[in-house]
Amino acid sequence: MAACTALRPPRLPAVPEQASSVLRLPKNRVAVTGRKSFASRAGSNPGNVSIPKQWYNLVADLPVKPPPQLHPQTHQPLVPSDLAPLFPDELIRQELTEERFIDIPEEVRDVYELWRPTPLIRAKRLEKLLGTPAKIYYKYEGTSPAGSHKANTAVPQAFYNAAAGVKNVVTETGAGQWGSALSFASTLFGLNCEVWQVRASYDQKPYRRLMMETWGAKVHPSPSDVTEAGRKLLAADPSSPGSLGMAISEAVEVAATNGDTKYCLGSVLNHVLLHQTVIGEECLEQLAALGITPDVVIGCTGGGSNFGGLAFPFMREKLAGKMNPQFKAVEPAACPTLTKGVYAYDYGDTAGMTPLMKMHTLGHGFVPDPIHAGGLRYHGMAPLISHVYELGFMEAMSIKQTECFEAALQFARTEGIIPAPEPTHAIAAAIREALECKRTGEEKVILIAMCGHGHFDLAAYDRYLRGDMVDLAHSDEKLRESLADIPKV
Repeated sequence: MAACTALRPPRLPAVPEQASSVLRLPKNRVAVTGRKSFASRAGSNPGNVSIPKQWYNLVADLPVKPPPQLHPQTHQPLVPSDLAPLFPDELIRQELTEERFIDIPEEVRDVYELWRPTPLIRAKRLEKLLGTPAKIYYKYEGTSPAGSHKANTAVPQAFYNAAAGVKNVVTETGAGQWGSALSFASTLFGLNCEVWQVRASYDQKPYRRLMMETWGAKVHPSPSDVTEAGRKLLAADPSSPGSLGMAISEAVEVAATNGDTKYCLGSVLNHVLLHQTVIGEECLEQLAALGITPDVVIGCTGGGSNFGGLAFPFMREKLAGKMNPQFKAVEPAACPTLTKGVYAYDYGDTAGMTPLMKMHTLGHGFVPDPIHAGGLRYHGMAPLISHVYELGFMEAMSIKQTECFEAALQFARTEGIIPAPEPTHAIAAAIREALECKRTGEEKVILIAMCGHGHFDLAAYDRYLRGDMVDLAHSDEKLRESLADIPKV
């Protein structure tokens, strides 16, 4: 593998001229006024909170450090050079570091200003519908150009790749939020972007594909006949609905075999969760301006970036004794990684090309049923979230998709926002919590990670409204088979 000289690389070169010409716009050309005005009208940015200047790394404050990632062949702890074929040096450093804070480059903050700070909104109308004494707040990430929280890490990943002279980036995507975000970020920084989209979502969400193509990306359904991994998967099952693990195998294969290409990941890895902490850091300030602290923090989990991005800064405050919220991760019943998986070393992809990560997993060969929350159809959970779960710092639950869409309609018909299928899991759990408060009379403050809108997911709403949606559950037999293939480490 290519060599990486040190864990702490030299100062990055300047961004290529093509990229910097896009980014270094006069401040009056950055479209922040309208969004800030909306936030002000909604009372959703109290105290005029600013965009964070640093990302937060929870690893620095954990009493027990997470297990290291392992080389897939030697089973030895990763060193920076092991990751060099996939990532630029600065992202490798961020992946392995135990520093508490990482400065956000000004070029990244300039792009963040297109939509950050994002609104913190109290769901008063939902509270009234439920008749609960609880107060429900949601941190809404759907104001990003791509419509979800994924842009928070897509922008820095594109920036660091462009700064390192990379020309091409590849990735996978499930529902398409991550692929859309990376396509958007890549076009700002002059990168070519190629995306493998899970076949089930590729068919269900054609407008997500068109969104990626509008921003200049090339999109393949996965499994595809473009890669060796994809051809093997198609030979075994020509009608495969695909999975994130399969799509990762295809994208990693292309990055590992092309010197001018790097791989980008939208969840799971430490540096991705690091970038997402802009959500929680902003939210801490917004709640502080209101003089309140949350009693419960709830987020959906697939790979874990949305939940970790909101929850980790609050976990820091809890570890410091400044507040005492509960943390609840919510996953689909058809892909119950935390609640039904095992905590073990496993590959992040189906073909076994990625490093081995200690995580809650259903087995890298597990293919979830094609539920509408395509972004939550991943066999593993972020190692850092898995570790925190093992330490007992958070709870997990799984919910079936019909309950989630029932909650989504209640939310849409009161708050006006149509949620993506993924955060409907958090909304459903928050409604459960609020109704329990109604029963007990407790006036809890419930905080939801509302990671994106569902404007490109209306086919799923159509199925629910027509009564055609069914609850899909994982097969115990299929789960036993996939768990049997976990590598013995």
